[in-house]
Amino acid sequence: MNDTSAFIDVSEQKNLFISRVVIASVIATAMTLIIVARYFDLQISRHQDFVTHSDNNRVLMRPVSPPRGLIYDRNGQLLADNQPTYNLTLVRERSVDLEELLTSLKQLIHIPEKNIVQFRERQKRRKPYESTALKYNLTEEERSILAVNSYRLAGAEVSARLARHYPKAELFAHAVGYVGRINEAESRVVDSVAYSGTDSIGKTGIEKYYEQNLLGNVGNEHVETNARGRVMRSLSKVDPEAGESLTLHLDSHLQEAAHTALKDYRAALVAIEIKTGGILAMVSTPVFDPNLFVAGISQDNYSALLHSKDRPLFNRAIRGQYPPGSTIKPIFGVIGLQEQSISMDYRVDDPGFFTIEGVERPWRDHNSKRGGHGKDVDLARAIIESCDVYFYTMGLETGIDTLADYSELFGLGKITGVDIPGEQAGIMPTKMWKQQARGEPWFNGDTINASIGQGFMLATPLQLAVMTARLAARGNAVQPRLIKARNGVEEPPLTPANAIDIEPHYWDYVHQAMQDVVHAPRGTAFGIRKGMTYTMAGKTGTAQVISINADDEYDKTKIDQRQWDHALFIAFAPVEDPQIAIGLIVENGGHGSSTAAPVARLVIDEYMKTQTKPKLGQR
Repeated sequence: MNDTSAFIDVSEQKNLFISRVVIASVIATAMTLIIVARYFDLQISRHQDFVTHSDNNRVLMRPVSPPRGLIYDRNGQLLADNQPTYNLTLVRERSVDLEELLTSLKQLIHIPEKNIVQFRERQKRRKPYESTALKYNLTEEERSILAVNSYRLAGAEVSARLARHYPKAELFAHAVGYVGRINEAESRVVDSVAYSGTDSIGKTGIEKYYEQNLLGNVGNEHVETNARGRVMRSLSKVDPEAGESLTLHLDSHLQEAAHTALKDYRAALVAIEIKTGGILAMVSTPVFDPNLFVAGISQDNYSALLHSKDRPLFNRAIRGQYPPGSTIKPIFGVIGLQEQSISMDYRVDDPGFFTIEGVERPWRDHNSKRGGHGKDVDLARAIIESCDVYFYTMGLETGIDTLADYSELFGLGKITGVDIPGEQAGIMPTKMWKQQARGEPWFNGDTINASIGQGFMLATPLQLAVMTARLAARGNAVQPRLIKARNGVEEPPLTPANAIDIEPHYWDYVHQAMQDVVHAPRGTAFGIRKGMTYTMAGKTGTAQVISINADDEYDKTKIDQRQWDHALFIAFAPVEDPQIAIGLIVENGGHGSSTAAPVARLVIDEYMKTQTKPKLGQR
């Protein structure tokens, strides 16, 4: 066996091992010292430099708000525009002390306490590094003050935005509506991404109904900002998509004519283009300036509007529910003829009152002198002279449920489905309705009241216009709508509802009677026909606000003005080829013939200026 230990120098091997360990230790120690020194340099010596460098090169993605879609009338006149505005916005993360920043800003410019409260509410819903508006519509002086002091206002920025503007102001306040700031309730239901670029939303009218069309699609932009949040450069951008531009059937000329005539009244008017169903005018007075709401209306201004006895914020055209009075007589006449409860030869004697067995109190003929309309009153004369007694008789012969079934086809007792929010349905009473709503049976007296558009019966001015349009169109369905085109593309025709099945000669008969209301000497609206170069069919109406004893004469000089009768009028023209239909009411206006009918004449005159004028009397 060989002994190898004689060839190994143990001492040399030990020295070699120790030298290797020492060298490795020195290298490890040196590397450790280098790392520690570098760490110290980065974290201690140059900490502030790198913090500043990091802040100066922060990259953020911020939303870019899309321009809201514009709104035009049928002639291309701008009804809702966008105008540049400057707002003061804050980014909390960019401010060293938010409360100190707010204090400094209040010392520089006037900031109402309401703005501070709303700012704090919006702060609760914001995302990190998202700007929050503090004050809107900065004046040039305010922008200058903030610019001069920007060096000490870290976190504050003056940003340019497009804000809604209504060039026609009050003229289309109810129809077009307005936008306003998104409130807390709305913020919980809206799409946070879609509304990340805006803090406004449609509140009423077209602005609300077509909100999703007008809103557009938000864009985004990657920007590099400095420590104060100022944008240094844009890195990339996805452009927003503007909202759809809407063209309405509304006609500014007709709207202005109606508004001018009604501005001193509490009133409403709706004009419909019969062949399309397009609403040419929708006026409710008194009115307000929708521009007040865009940036946030002051509490004083809002309280004045809200608590006004004249209710300027209330859209009477679609929400006002009134007894239609005698304006429903033409359609009830057509119904009676079709159901053969009366005929064109059927006549009644009108002594000025009407009685039924078992009831002592008589129903007066409110549209005649105490002697009544006399003997042999037929349907045509009952419409022309507005004889109540004829319709009391006809109503009982026809029955309330039959009248209600047909009336619904004319648009009464249910919403029309017009493209504007807040429409009311009115009431077309039936036996079942009274039992369910009042818990009472139906009486003949209820039918008598309903037969002249009184009692439980209620209708909106829009419903009266739709009723008139369908009457003028000989039962063809006329569906009202405001929208005419989107981005210049015409809206497709609406699917028509069921036509009203009435014998053609009955339409002729009633149309002629309505024409004689305006053009015959005994017609209740004969006073408006002077100088008319076209044929108009109409029907006046007077709706009681308070009850008058059967033995008393109505004397408005002894009654508070707000208890005067409502004045109503419906009309269409020209009779031989109906183009436009109107329904209107003047609250406490007295008689439809003297107060409401002249307004309809003005509006139709304005419409006929652009139409081929038929010869007077042509049929």
